[in-house]
Formats: sequence, C-alpha cells, structure tokens
Amino acid sequence: MSRYDYDDSPAPKRGSRLAIWDLLSIFTLILTLCIVAYFAAVYMMPNSPINPFSPGRLSANMPPTPTITQIQLLPTWTYTPINVTETPTLLPTFTLEPSPTLLSLITPSITPSPTKTPKAPFSATVTYIDSTIIHPELGCNWQGVGGTIVDSNNADMLRITVRLVGFYNTKSRNELTVSSIAPAYGKSGYEFTLGTVPISSNGLLYIQILDQAGLPLSDNVYIDTFNDCSKNLVLVRFKKNP
Repeated sequence: MSRYDYDDSPAPKRGSRLAIWDLLSIFTLILTLCIVAYFAAVYMMPNSPINPFSPGRLSANMPPTPTITQIQLLPTWTYTPINVTETPTLLPTFTLEPSPTLLSLITPSITPSPTKTPKAPFSATVTYIDSTIIHPELGCNWQGVGGTIVDSNNADMLRITVRLVGFYNTKSRNELTVSSIAPAYGKSGYEFTLGTVPISSNGLLYIQILDQAGLPLSDNVYIDTFNDCSKNLVLVRFKKNP
C-alpha cells in the first residue's frame, strides 16, 4: 500500500448535535429577555397584578395603625370654703349657790358691801412665742397651743384634763388632752397642734382645764392666733390660786 493512500470514506455528520445546543442557547436568551422584561414591568408598575409583592397587597394585609388617644387630665380641684354653723357647747361656769336672805323689819342704817365673786381654782397667763423653741425641726411650718399646769407652789400637776374649743381655719375644734404628755414644755406639759401654716384669728378659740368629773377648774381662756412665725405658739400656763 502506498504511503500516501487516502481514505475516501465520507466524514461522520455532526449537524444534528450542534442544532440542539443552538436551540438551548436561543431558549436561554429568550428566557433571559422575558425575565428582564418582567422585572422592568414590575419596577415601572409596582402595583401591577403580576407583582405578588405589590405595596397595595402588603398594606391590605397589615394590621390597622393604632390611634393614640391623649389622656385627659382631671379638672383642677377648687377649694370651697366650709360654712360652719356648728357652735361648740360650752361647759357651765361656776355658779354660786344662793344664800338665804334675812328679812328684817328694821331698816338698816348701813348698806352691806357686795359679796365678792369667788375665783376659779386656777388662773392662766397667755404668751405668744416662736414655736422653734419647742419644735426647732419644723421651723415656721407649724402652729399650736401648749403649756403647763402647776399648783400654788409651782409644782407640776399631772394627768389634768385640758380642753380646746372653738374655730380654726373655718373648722370647729373640740379636743381633749392631759398634762404630762408633752414633756418638752415641762413635766406637766400639754400641747394641741392647730395646723402647718400660721394664720390669724381673734378670740375664736378658748382653752380650759377640767377635773375628773368633767367640771371646769378654770374660766374659758380665749386666745388669738397670728400669721407670724415669731408668734405661732400660744403658751398658756395654768396655776392654782392660793
């Protein structure tokens, strides 16, 4: 056989294999164009029915936005002064038993002197001082009545009933206490707290001491109050008459 012999048989056909890849490439290109066109349409028209995540659908499925209601404040309290009509019941004062009157047919030539009215067993002295002497921690944020009860020899008398009656800051007061419960004033000290702001009043309150039966041992001692930090403590000292 010659070195240069050639095989004249026809070459195998490959056209069918190339045609399949061409079709796949064309299909991929068309699919890519369709996807690009779809996204372009969604971008241009976000509320289009072809967009499953359109803003309109999302807002329709969202819960309603809560409405904030402003809290209404209660109306401002207005102070209404109290018209007090109650009057305190005063304890009876000392009444002398009537003495028999002697009847004489002879006209007397000398007019007898009138009989003196006896004093109550106790007398009182009233002074007005600064409450910081007793309550230094309260300053001027206090007003009250206090004092002591002593016998004729200035010895303290304990467990004596003290009564405060009258009106203070448009309110009636009728309170009881006993001596010796406020030792800041002394062994027989007593005290009544009136308020936290000093106010002025004129003779609307009185103080009195009583025996164990509730009968008065002193006259009604009327006191004033002052809108003055140097006079916000009424000091009433009772002393037994000799």
